Amino acid sequence: MKTSAFILAALCTGSLLVAGCNTDQSADSTATTTTAPESAASGDMAGEDHAAMGHAPAEAAGSSPQLAAMNAMMQKMHAMPMKGNTDHDFAHHMLEHHKGAVVMADLQLRDGKDATMRQLAEKIKADQQREIAALEAAATRLDNAPTNYQPNDPNDPFTSKMKASMDGMMKNMPRPVADPDMNFNMLMTVHHQSAVDMAKAELAHGKDTKLKEMAQQMIDAQEKEIQQLKDWHNQNADKM
Repeated sequence: MKTSAFILAALCTGSLLVAGCNTDQSADSTATTTTAPESAASGDMAGEDHAAMGHAPAEAAGSSPQLAAMNAMMQKMHAMPMKGNTDHDFAHHMLEHHKGAVVMADLQLRDGKDATMRQLAEKIKADQQREIAALEAAATRLDNAPTNYQPNDPNDPFTSKMKASMDGMMKNMPRPVADPDMNFNMLMTVHHQSAVDMAKAELAHGKDTKLKEMAQQMIDAQEKEIQQLKDWHNQNADKM
């Protein structure tokens, strides 16, 4: 399976890889699936230390279902073969990204107590499920789209921007805390920012009008939610 340079490079920065459960599994199975894979998806990753992602220690994964869900999502994105068409590859990567958000929202609705975070989780789930259907249709429609960028060239503008979205997500990964509402808040903030960065890459280099319109809608909605997440975080510092 051929893996794109931006996903490979991002995950080689030293990430905690947790064995990926399917994104359509229940929140319960996601919460308990935290076993690290025996080997990397690419030979280039053999021997890499995947014990830490950002600031989250490996031992924390078992105590943070949200972190386990996010790691599973990134592992699926890492394993995805790249076609070399900006619109096709954006649709497929954002599809897995959205599925990860739905799992995280389900976990928040299962474990969270804060009314504001639960309400936001419900909105995120509804919005992302709606967009998943549109992304699935676009991904299928673009299966035969022509190559228009070089996924194995780190200097390719689209490859570089997509890699940066993954690098930023891992660099800013928060250390899990005991409070499930705060874990959802912190991880969803990072997750949303990664989606915004990917959507901006599509706006800059994509060719498909419908996907570019969807990317702009994602930016508008998720930047607003990022601010809401940050405001709640500042008001609930005691939950740290």
